[in-house]
Amino acid sequence: MPPKQIKESWLKKISLQLSTIKFTQKIFLFENLRVMIKAGLSITESLSIVAAQSTNEKLRRIVIQVSAEVEKGHSFSETLEKFPQLFPSIYVKMIAAGEVSGKLDESLSQAVEQMKKSYAMTSKIRGAMVYPIVVMVAVLGIGIEMIVFVLPKILTIFVEMNVPLPLPTRILIGTSNFLLNYGLFVLAFLIILFFAFLRAKKNPNFVRHLDGMILHLPIFGNISKQINLARFSLTLSSLLKSAIPIIDALHITADVVSNMLFKDALQDTSQKIKTGRPISDVLAEYPKLFPPLVTQMIMVGEKSGTLENLLNELSTYYNDEVDQILKNISTIIEPVIILTLGLVVGGLAVAVIMPMYSLSQAI
Repeated sequence: MPPKQIKESWLKKISLQLSTIKFTQKIFLFENLRVMIKAGLSITESLSIVAAQSTNEKLRRIVIQVSAEVEKGHSFSETLEKFPQLFPSIYVKMIAAGEVSGKLDESLSQAVEQMKKSYAMTSKIRGAMVYPIVVMVAVLGIGIEMIVFVLPKILTIFVEMNVPLPLPTRILIGTSNFLLNYGLFVLAFLIILFFAFLRAKKNPNFVRHLDGMILHLPIFGNISKQINLARFSLTLSSLLKSAIPIIDALHITADVVSNMLFKDALQDTSQKIKTGRPISDVLAEYPKLFPPLVTQMIMVGEKSGTLENLLNELSTYYNDEVDQILKNISTIIEPVIILTLGLVVGGLAVAVIMPMYSLSQAI
């Protein structure tokens, strides 16, 4: 092979490995499979068509691999399990249940519905966080630029004139000098701290303590709790509708929720219900995570045999709660940001203007 072709092949492989598969493309995959299987096409024919339609090279290759495995006699769900990063266990279990019952199109429909709801919730959360993060980063960047590049030139004048400087000015000069002399060390420390945090997040005990602290934060703790309750009820409802055993459904739901305390509670519940205890009874042992509304509705659902329907009602309720909170979050955070900006700008103005006033008095 010529060197040019070898280089192009190598670059293509690197590009393929670094490429990502968007969640919307996964939804497109399952939605198209559902439509074609419902229309009477076989799973292998459907996969071939989806592969041909895919614009993502990485997804296309994976679908071709799945199709090849299915043609060899492996089940569709078993093949998907080989790609856990692309196909989480919740959707694989739904598809497996559909294959066993002979209702694969219905299982795919439920999987698509679950994916759309999960994607909508994640998009709302990310969208609500963009505004405050962008503003805070901009404020931090402008503040550092002012302290490091602009203010030193102004404050040097006051130092050279040997006039008594007020406390705010001395603090500002000290901060500016510290950043000028040790800024690189501070940056290196922050980078090390960031990577140390990422490493610590691999420790379950650290994550457990961190998640516990998050739940106790004002405003954000309630948001985190509502989000986890919405995911819990939505996921468990979808899995039970797919006729997945309750113990397996709780295990999968534990993987879906983001807070470690919720994960532990659901794993504990899946173990204790093996002895015959109702779900509501076990969840009631965690009143700080699962409020009476959840445990009471689950209890009613268990007694009436309509657990998945009541869980769906709960998911709708908490999804609406999360939606309302996220809509109001900018209203809540905006005054805090404005107040912070006012304090920073006011502090800088005082630190610069006070020496000028002292200088004019001396003259």
